[in-house]
Amino acid sequence: MKKIVLLCAGGMSTSILVNNMKSYAKEIGKEFDIAAYSVDAAATVAKDADCVLLGPQVAYRKEDLKQYIACPLDVIEMVAYGMMDGKKTLHQALKLMGEA
Repeated sequence: MKKIVLLCAGGMSTSILVNNMKSYAKEIGKEFDIAAYSVDAAATVAKDADCVLLGPQVAYRKEDLKQYIACPLDVIEMVAYGMMDGKKTLHQALKLMGEA
């Protein structure tokens, strides 16, 4: 099962997006391990991830995080994040993992 990690300032608001992504994955008959964490936990929570997405509020940390993250890493599109659009964000993750 593919592991998708979302990182944000505290991991709280992004949890809503995680639930929306899981709902959309279920709609399309797929299952992923998707979870949100604080960006400060990146070194431990992202070590076995297949993809890491950053909340727009921590986009400035992207270059710094590359030392801890070996998988594809990108910033969640601002509009998708603001709308808590699970479909669009899951498609972004799939594209990063080469599955879309």
